[in-house]
Amino acid sequence: MGFTGFGKKARTFDLEAMFEQTRRTAVERSRKTLEAREKEEEMNREKELRRQNEDIEPTSSGAHVVRDCSKSSSRDTSSSESEESSGSSDDELIGPPLPLKMMEEPSNHIEEDILGPLPPPLYEEVEEDDDDDGDSEEEENPVQKIPDSHEITLKHGTKTVSALGLDPSGARLVTGGYDYDVKFWDFAGMDASFKAFRSLQPCECHQIKSLQYSNTGDMILVVSGSSQAKVIDRDGFEVMECIKGDQYIVDMANTKGHTAMLHTGSWHPKIKGEFMTCSNDATVRTWEVENPRKQRSVFKPRTMQGKKVIPTTCTYSRDGNLIAAACQNGSIQIWDRNMTVHPKFHYKQAHDPGTDTSCVAFSYDGNVLASRGGDDTLKLWDIRQFNKPLFSASGLPTMFPMTDCCFSPDDKLIVTGTSVQRGCGSGKLVFFERRTFQRVYEIDITDASVVRCLWHPKLNQIMVGTGNGLAKVYYDPNKSQRGAKLCVVKTQRKAKQAETLTQDYIITPHALPMFREPRQRSTRKQLEKDRLDPLKSHKPEPPVAGPGRGGRVGTHGGTLSSYIVKNIALDKTDDSNPREAILRHAKAAEDNPYWVSPAYSK
Repeated sequence: MGFTGFGKKARTFDLEAMFEQTRRTAVERSRKTLEAREKEEEMNREKELRRQNEDIEPTSSGAHVVRDCSKSSSRDTSSSESEESSGSSDDELIGPPLPLKMMEEPSNHIEEDILGPLPPPLYEEVEEDDDDDGDSEEEENPVQKIPDSHEITLKHGTKTVSALGLDPSGARLVTGGYDYDVKFWDFAGMDASFKAFRSLQPCECHQIKSLQYSNTGDMILVVSGSSQAKVIDRDGFEVMECIKGDQYIVDMANTKGHTAMLHTGSWHPKIKGEFMTCSNDATVRTWEVENPRKQRSVFKPRTMQGKKVIPTTCTYSRDGNLIAAACQNGSIQIWDRNMTVHPKFHYKQAHDPGTDTSCVAFSYDGNVLASRGGDDTLKLWDIRQFNKPLFSASGLPTMFPMTDCCFSPDDKLIVTGTSVQRGCGSGKLVFFERRTFQRVYEIDITDASVVRCLWHPKLNQIMVGTGNGLAKVYYDPNKSQRGAKLCVVKTQRKAKQAETLTQDYIITPHALPMFREPRQRSTRKQLEKDRLDPLKSHKPEPPVAGPGRGGRVGTHGGTLSSYIVKNIALDKTDDSNPREAILRHAKAAEDNPYWVSPAYSK
């Protein structure tokens, strides 16, 4: 045909492999440059040590020192200068006082002073002690970093706020509750009235269990009480809905979706468009936004005897390579994302059997896992030694299957909420120090349970969802960024005076000028036209009274006979005497005796 390479297949590029290759080359280059720098530094150190030794050797002869103190002092200063040039950070402390001190001391101690490394370590020790004191003060008071000096309250509704989501940039907050509503709050667009700019019911009559923004911030995963998770965009329009599985198939790996109520869901932290859900059908499934017709993979939690067990919560690790799920038998199971058969870690009785573990969360460094149990405990686990909990805290009542916990942005604190019965005190936000697991701080939120908590790393603000329909935002004007600080400074807009005074009129569409029919200038011409029209000038038929006439059935005629009469158009206009009606035809019979007379004559 004249085309070169017409039937050849187009080249495909594996972008992930290319990115991995470039990352490796960059790491290799940086390692080589670091090694070269270290070699240079070692050589410089050796040179400086040689210089110092050369300077010190002449001073070892006592005769020169006793003979000329001024020379020794000048040599001291030169040695101190060389020490300064060697990169010691204590130049201002070593400085001028040393020569005076050496001049005052006897000559037999001058050599020890000139050998000089002794004073700098002393000063360094003092400085290190000071630094340690400062660090210990900071470590002792991670509470000072908690941004709780100010708060704002967002009114979601009257029922429990069971889901909170904040986009990665911290510009928009999304709340969901037991009233089926999902509300969108824009911090930059709100004023001091704190009103949501959009409210919708994406899952109709199902309670919202979980809301989470994707790592790019352009999609929201909505997990409700139904068996189908949904993904909506930033403005609330549906992007995809997961397919419902076949509930009559025994092996849950052979069906394309969940068959029972969902519990929670989570986005993959690195891969765009991948997320995970767990359900009452005893499976954890991963999905891709581009393929809503079937899940990507299925993880089936099992007891040690191999029986099914329902996962109540699930999450990805920070690097996305591990999937953790907590189950109703009290176990925590962790899989490799690409190995769906056997869990990598399995701890049998992490929490009491029969209780719903409501949250598992990985720390920012990825080594520690926190679990919030339905047995009123919070436990900390090291996934490198997953044989017993590092710490455990009890006395944290929970009455909701989605009470969660989270780590502070600096990984030093762990936060969770407590539940209370109605009218029996106030729900609290409790802070634990990660290193010692001491209960270091708590905030009284409101006279209802604290269900959701979220500590955003960029904003440094804490969002709290409560059992009485409130979403609270805690911030500090000095430590926090943007977020609630943007809308607090805006004054509430006043309603316009004209809008309050005028009444609301109901306007039908045809009252508007664009829909109005053209009106005739003169009605007389129209009447004349109507008189000439036979349809418009026809007198309407009067209603039928009695049994009916002229083929029209009376109002009482609802029987079969009346229907037949109506169809054959029987004429009943002759209302005269029957005898006269018969005799009317007597003359015609006499003139033309065809029917009756011949018959009687025979």
